[in-house]
Amino acid sequence: MALLEVNGLHKSFGNTEVLKGIDFSLEKGQVLAIIGSSGSGKTTLLRCLNFLENPDRGTITVNGRKICDPEDRALCTPSAIRKNRLSFGLVFQSFHLFPQYTVQENLIMPAMLKSSSNADFKKKKAEYAKTYEKQALELLERIGLSEKKGNYPCELSGGQQQRVAIARALMLTPEILCFDEPTSALDPELTREVLRVIRDLKESNTMIVVTHEMGFARNVADQVIFMSGGIIEESGTPEELFGDPKSPLLKAFLSDAED
Repeated sequence: MALLEVNGLHKSFGNTEVLKGIDFSLEKGQVLAIIGSSGSGKTTLLRCLNFLENPDRGTITVNGRKICDPEDRALCTPSAIRKNRLSFGLVFQSFHLFPQYTVQENLIMPAMLKSSSNADFKKKKAEYAKTYEKQALELLERIGLSEKKGNYPCELSGGQQQRVAIARALMLTPEILCFDEPTSALDPELTREVLRVIRDLKESNTMIVVTHEMGFARNVADQVIFMSGGIIEESGTPEELFGDPKSPLLKAFLSDAED
């Protein structure tokens, strides 16, 4: 059984249909790269998976459990959405770290909020912080930033901030870790730094990466999806898509990416 199954996903904004019936599956431990031109629907797909947008039709199933279906009212309640959103962790383009908290606090805070009600959080804030401190320090060690635990985001480089954002997403132990153009705001050197961290995560995480880095998609992904005009124009292994593309649109896209 696939860890993730997406069937017939549609999403429109007003009269503009952005997703026109998306179907794909992903096995546990795999990395899926989603490529395509701006406006092809990549980010909207990722936002639907993470419940930042509500699809109009279609279903999302994780580990055999249906977590999204606009026709199922029980899955559309705020409490159900909050719960099912935790199946995914999302790393944004622009980091979205809390500027008033240290690196360590940025990791601990979301995990604390996940584990407690508002009233409980106020009473047991120090206790929760201690509970998650070890996990936070282990993740900072894993991404090579343990020495920055007491620093604030403004004291970090862009690459370091993105690595903290990755560790923060991992603190919530999502079943699937998602990245939305994680290197788009970085220069080439910092891009290599972040991609190296993502590559290292492959051993123990299932990931979906929307990316414009064709080298990463070719060398790290197990599957690649090429989106165009709100549909999956072509999908397959990196060898298939990059070595023998069938779609004229994909051929043109790859040609432009090489220029």
